[in-house]
Amino acid sequence: MSHQLLAGKSSLPELDDTQFARWQNLLEERTGMCITPQRRSFLQTSLGLRMQEVGCSSYQEYYERVRNGPAGAIEWSTLVDRLTVQETRFFRDPDAFAFVEQFVQQKAAEESTETIEFWSVGCSSGEEVYSLAMVGERWLKPAGRRYAVTGTDISTIVLRKARAGKYQPRAVDWIPAEYAKLGFRPLAPGGSLEVSDALRQRSCFTQVNILDLASCPLQSQHVIFCQNVLIYFRRWRRREILNLLAERLAPGGILVIGLGEMVDWQHPLLEPVHSSQVSAFVRKQKNSTGETARR
Repeated sequence: MSHQLLAGKSSLPELDDTQFARWQNLLEERTGMCITPQRRSFLQTSLGLRMQEVGCSSYQEYYERVRNGPAGAIEWSTLVDRLTVQETRFFRDPDAFAFVEQFVQQKAAEESTETIEFWSVGCSSGEEVYSLAMVGERWLKPAGRRYAVTGTDISTIVLRKARAGKYQPRAVDWIPAEYAKLGFRPLAPGGSLEVSDALRQRSCFTQVNILDLASCPLQSQHVIFCQNVLIYFRRWRRREILNLLAERLAPGGILVIGLGEMVDWQHPLLEPVHSSQVSAFVRKQKNSTGETARR
């Protein structure tokens, strides 16, 4: 079947086996994201629509465009944004946030000047980051404890949305009442809402390709939130990602992932949390000799 887009028609070209394998390999090589055969139609639709927008007549032509030069790098960023599912909301997983809240309450009760560091991996448009910031604002700030939240994502487009911190009123419907008053101010009656200055001052966003985690400067994190990210990767790469995240936890820090995203992984530095509602791990504390203490 021809790969040509017929002028003036909205029909998409067929993505044959050769082209599918070529795009599949490029995506996994550059982002680690694995497009399974079951998602072939999704890839075809996403590519085809973008090709129409930029005037490319074939998959091969578009493939060459995204691989070459500065313009190709910009176009690649746009394509990655299209291919990354960004379904997210504030306090998306109530059980996971309840677990984080319990951990933060314990930190608030400690006598320490240490800043509590949160990291949202694959933060998308910022709802998860600001949710974590609300937890910090509610429990750490009154206790005189400082906190900071970092959100990372591969997509520069969603990071711009996250930094803008503007959301539709319906987005806040998911926020528990006890947190809602901490987070937003209306921009206009009936219009969008803007994240409060208090949360903005404690939140930052930066682009990180998860394949480059080994060179990511974030260390000694107290909370690492990595939900609905690992599902895009092969099992062996999920292990690599989790191993790198484990090394970036502070002693006593917690790693929270999505239920069922990795059921048989373990790490010598971590203790699993035994729960049917949350998939989480705690980094072991160090003993007086500096060695990791085993429980």
